Amino acid sequence: MANQKVNAVIVGAGAGGGVVAKELSTNGMSVVLIEQGDWISYDEHTNDELLSQRVTVLGNSCGPDDKHHSRVNIHPDGSKHIVLPSEGDFNNISACVGSGTVTYGALAWRYMREDFKMKSTYGHVSGSTLEDWPITYDDLEPYYEKAEWEIGVAGDDSLNPFAPPRKKLQPMPPFTHNKEATLLKEAASKLGFHPFSIPMLRNSVPYGGRPACYRMRTCIGFPCPVSAKCGTHNTVIPVAIKSGNCELRTNCIVSEIIVNEQGKITGVSYYDQNNKKQTQHADIVILSAAAIETARLLLNSKSKFFPNGIGNENDWVGRNLQGHAYPNAHGLFEDDIFDDFGPGSSVAICDFNHHNPGIIGGGYLSNSFICMPYRFTNVRPPSEKLWGKSHKEFQRKNFKKVAEIHGPYQEIPSFDQRVQVDPVVKDFWGIPAARLSGKTHEEDIKGCTFMAEKASLWLKEAGAIQTWSSLGIANGVSAGQHQAGTCRMGNDPKTSVTDKFGRVHSTPNLFVADGSLHVTNGGFNPALTIMALGFWVGGYIASEWNKGNRFK
Repeated sequence: MANQKVNAVIVGAGAGGGVVAKELSTNGMSVVLIEQGDWISYDEHTNDELLSQRVTVLGNSCGPDDKHHSRVNIHPDGSKHIVLPSEGDFNNISACVGSGTVTYGALAWRYMREDFKMKSTYGHVSGSTLEDWPITYDDLEPYYEKAEWEIGVAGDDSLNPFAPPRKKLQPMPPFTHNKEATLLKEAASKLGFHPFSIPMLRNSVPYGGRPACYRMRTCIGFPCPVSAKCGTHNTVIPVAIKSGNCELRTNCIVSEIIVNEQGKITGVSYYDQNNKKQTQHADIVILSAAAIETARLLLNSKSKFFPNGIGNENDWVGRNLQGHAYPNAHGLFEDDIFDDFGPGSSVAICDFNHHNPGIIGGGYLSNSFICMPYRFTNVRPPSEKLWGKSHKEFQRKNFKKVAEIHGPYQEIPSFDQRVQVDPVVKDFWGIPAARLSGKTHEEDIKGCTFMAEKASLWLKEAGAIQTWSSLGIANGVSAGQHQAGTCRMGNDPKTSVTDKFGRVHSTPNLFVADGSLHVTNGGFNPALTIMALGFWVGGYIASEWNKGNRFK
């Protein structure tokens, strides 16, 4: 029996799609939310470090599997490589209800005012597509607040002098520091920096009917055993389903956006959990599959009306792919600084996000999440061996004596950093695979060098007897951490894919609501911004719908 037509079909039940589903369904619209993965639990995906490190670049245990999925990477030298989800170059996030919000580190940053006005702040950057967003921080501020309170954030921005203005503090108090973070906080203050507790999408106290975090060390990359980590899977998606207006379909792979004989978007085609081809018709289609897969779906949706893919009339779909570089430094201390009080990352500084002489943008710096033993085997000073007896001795002696300072650096977007679809390689269902290509902008190397030096300085002040650093950036595609930018919003259809409300310029009833919209990716983890944009896009659609606008 054919699926009944609904008001909206949403592709992807992650940070953006879950929020949009809640906004539409609670405002009376009928919704089908399609997710490629399934509901997952801690018992099914326990904190097995060996499994986690093998599966994805983020150490996340809930990614897609090698049997059904593949991508293609084009390296700067022109060589072509097929990559699987178990390989870091696949650059995936997650495949489950809630997507990356199930297993993320749950850092809950608002972007700064400058992050929405990068071109106005820094001017034209040669070889880049650096541009201002069509919306400002002040436009999005109420939606940041909505995300913080409906999903749940612990923090206190009054302690961060660089935080953008807000009307209301976060709903939960910030987390206390462990031994390492306390040491680093004191050192940052001595240097004249401004340390504070990182805002977290994690319960510091009971909130939303769920318990407080009990500070286990294996947090990032794994589901929470007590549901204290706040994602769309345990907040807005259950609200959407409870409304009676939202149907969630799991283990379904969307292959194409349907276009009728008049050139109008009418729904999506997908493979259900039995690999049977299905169709879901809808008045509105919203794509929230993350920057790589959203672009891939648009590019694979070709017809006589959209020969180059939907929304791609000006060759901007898939362009400006961004992630985050992670410049870092490690410090070796004489005494143990590890007390097993998780999740580890809790103290940060925002002194170097912007207005650094000679640097475009910047980022925050913080201590890292607790480094598990297997991953620690790769944490060595340049002089130490990576094998043999001395390697094992270093592991035994120093596991509890090493701290890491790192932070996401705001990369410079480029027209040639991109997602395409490969003409040869296909996935299990015969859908052309995503093909990733591009290379690092020279300004990124300069910025990462600057940030790594500040990280080393901080560790030395804290008492590290030896430090070593890394730029945390590859010369090729950057999308492993926080992919964004492939369907950037803008006022000019010639240089953007959607308008400021996420609506694809050439199609009145097709929207995007994920990190694809980001014009620039900020010097922060983007999860809270993606959620805020979900409320922004979803709120606009619901408001217009209830005014009688059917987006035809």
